[in-house]
Amino acid sequence: MDTPKAKKPPKEFDAQAEVARLKAQTKAIRRRSYTQRKSKLDNYHGEVIQLYRNGAKAAEIVRWLESLHVKISPSTLSRWLSRNCPNG
Repeated sequence: MDTPKAKKPPKEFDAQAEVARLKAQTKAIRRRSYTQRKSKLDNYHGEVIQLYRNGAKAAEIVRWLESLHVKISPSTLSRWLSRNCPNG
């Protein structure tokens, strides 16, 4: 079994250019994504909306979620509802 050989640096190695390339690469890796992250509640979107529209309070929905082993705070649920159920 052949082991891969390490690449040799080019004969004319420019350390400053290589550092600039590595820093740009690090910046791209660390760039924060501002797309909305997936919530635990997204898996129960339909059920939570139905419970809320049928009169369940946030605390009651939290208890229902706890019965499904989904741990979430009432404030998180309230924020999620305000984003996902604007006319509820």
